[in-house]
Amino acid sequence: MTAIILAGGKSERMKENKALLALEGRPIIAHICEVLKDIFDELIVVTNHPCDYSFLGVRVVTDLIKGKGPLGGLYTGLFYATSSHAFVVACDMPFLKKEVINYILKQTEPNRDVIVPRISGGYEPLHAVYARRCLDYIQEDLIANELKITGFYNRVRIKTITEAELSKIDPEMRSCVNINTPEDWVKASAYGGAE
Repeated sequence: MTAIILAGGKSERMKENKALLALEGRPIIAHICEVLKDIFDELIVVTNHPCDYSFLGVRVVTDLIKGKGPLGGLYTGLFYATSSHAFVVACDMPFLKKEVINYILKQTEPNRDVIVPRISGGYEPLHAVYARRCLDYIQEDLIANELKITGFYNRVRIKTITEAELSKIDPEMRSCVNINTPEDWVKASAYGGAE
């Protein structure tokens, strides 16, 4: 399976590139890559600033359709993926856990298009598995400028993973934490990196 890291965000609330914030002396995205390289055969970073990520030594691609946010990044990553399914994660999730990812991967079924956790009543679309079959539905939304990632979910076959399931592996649900603001970063810095 392929792993895709979406690193194209503008980081407007953080005021600097979240993926490159240093955690334990290394950029967040380096921690994420380390975890994913142990699990996946193929790793793709989607960004509109490829030079920023050349140090990672992984495949870096740019958005096929510019200015479409995370949905455009998802489309690009799936387009370039060489496997039928891909695990997709945001670049600002420093506490990924191999055990959580492996649990999600084990829920993958050939007849399901999206395998996604549902935490506190909402989907975690950037900590989920997508089939390349989703490309056509995503493209429809991109053309219509409907850019919510979950917008195409009602047209595909979804398997939801509950918070109760994941909390057995990750009681504090840290693996789904995003860094969006300086305040988030202060809290996160006290925890350490991905596992």
